[in-house]
Amino acid sequence: MNLNLTDKTAIVTGASRGIGLATVRALTDEGVHVIGAARTITPELKETGARTVSADLTTAEGVSTVIDTALAELGGIDLLVNNVGGGDEATASFLDADDTQWQRMFDINMLATVRATRAALPSLIERRGAIVNISSTLARMPASAPATYSTAKAALTALGKALAEEFGPQGVRVNTVSPGLVRTTVYSDPNGPVASMAAAAGQSLGDFVQQIAASQNITTGRMSEAAEVAALITFLLSPVAGNITGADYVIDGGTIKTV
Repeated sequence: MNLNLTDKTAIVTGASRGIGLATVRALTDEGVHVIGAARTITPELKETGARTVSADLTTAEGVSTVIDTALAELGGIDLLVNNVGGGDEATASFLDADDTQWQRMFDINMLATVRATRAALPSLIERRGAIVNISSTLARMPASAPATYSTAKAALTALGKALAEEFGPQGVRVNTVSPGLVRTTVYSDPNGPVASMAAAAGQSLGDFVQQIAASQNITTGRMSEAAEVAALITFLLSPVAGNITGADYVIDGGTIKTV
């Protein structure tokens, strides 16, 4: 299928690894001129051939750096993928999460998207562009995650619907992609947060990850791959999906059982 994305311009935030990196690869393969934004520019991101910008998207200054670079180097913005986010710092207990942690979770998972979208919208409106925000199935299954993280992601999902409604008449499409468990380096890094949880539980990293997947009762029996999520994102950004907006696409291998 020809997605008709050749020579479009795009910003992907949180582009250094995982879903963000896979999305940069998918878009560049389609002939899109991409700026990959992340706090740390990894060798893998450089290898994609995309332009890169090092910036902290939780700050207004970081957002300005990324958007200004895109406008200067690409001449405008057709596509925006708000992928930056994280829950590594989330505390399991509601009573243990203070205001600082709540603010941190909303800064990275919600307000970073608000700031980037607000700054990019004038160009997106001019070009009748498209936005995809990356939320999580945990927005729909809040009991499976710390309240700080799941609540921030639920707000992000609601934001996508609101933006689609407000800016659809001006030609901008906005959709949300909500992945379940995705096989990324988070689950293989021996020095990462999952490895730390495995050690605390007295288990090997491999066994602990298998236990996580089993606990989700995934219908397909496996995690999604980052490239699979990126393929969905790329489709939603394309003119082929030209009448899809305001939707929340779940890609979770059948984890969510409800209608």
